[in-house]
Amino acid sequence: MSAGAANKFLDVSSVLARWFLGGVFVYMGMSKALRPEEFLKLVHQYQLTDSAFVLNFIAAALPWFEVICGLLLVAGFAVRGTALLLVLMLVPFTIVVLRRALAIHTLQSIPLCAVKFDCGCGNGEEWICRKVAENCGLILLAVWLLAGRGKQFCLRYQLLR
Repeated sequence: MSAGAANKFLDVSSVLARWFLGGVFVYMGMSKALRPEEFLKLVHQYQLTDSAFVLNFIAAALPWFEVICGLLLVAGFAVRGTALLLVLMLVPFTIVVLRRALAIHTLQSIPLCAVKFDCGCGNGEEWICRKVAENCGLILLAVWLLAGRGKQFCLRYQLLR
């Protein structure tokens, strides 16, 4: 494969990755935003804070933040900054989900990969090992975009021409 063909392949792959990641976050954010009470209950299960204000703020703002990040990626606007925000969001979320799964694993004395619960990600109940692997994949895609890939078909570059 020539260097030009390899670059073209990377460019197309990057755009598809950007659109995929953006679509995932629009979907996940909307699924939470359309059921705010249910999402609030799920956030409360993580016992991150005792403050009702903070819990309500997270439950109200996080879904729309995810939707906006997803739309920015799909449109190709602020791709690297959005990718950074997604990494900064996905890493702690993955740790918190894994921490809860480990607590369930210990409490119920079942294998870790047999743990299944609604993590609040927008897809209902999930097998924890699958969810952690999925999040790691999303983190890798976001890091790839953070590295400067995915500029093709970006609204920002189309407007500046």
